[in-house]
Amino acid sequence: MHMLQATRDIRKVALWLGHATLQSTEIYLRADPTEKLEMLDALEPLGIKPGKFRPPDKLLAMLFRAVE
Repeated sequence: MHMLQATRDIRKVALWLGHATLQSTEIYLRADPTEKLEMLDALEPLGIKPGKFRPPDKLLAMLFRAVE
């Protein structure tokens, strides 16, 4: 994991570890939460604005009956 973070090159890591294919090394990509967070930080925000939820009267009535 540290080698992948240092080199940022999965091919070099695969060669150094003696993996026959890159698929063997890809498990390190899935296991690194830092990589995932960096990718998420690079994304643009969706621009979704919070709305106001108004539950239907039937839903409120059902919920109130459930807690009585």
